[in-house]
Amino acid sequence: MMNALKSFLGNESGATAIEYGLIAAGIAVAIVTVLGTVGTDLVTQFQAVADAL
Repeated sequence: MMNALKSFLGNESGATAIEYGLIAAGIAVAIVTVLGTVGTDLVTQFQAVADAL
């Protein structure tokens, strides 16, 4: 019983999975932010081209 408890408390795979999940979420937020900014700039550029035509 004591060995099983020590094994359970020493298992860090769940914590590692959570850390990877947080890193992936942070990267996703950064990508969405950058794409939103780039998308706005592209719309502005296309509108300028359309106005020039």
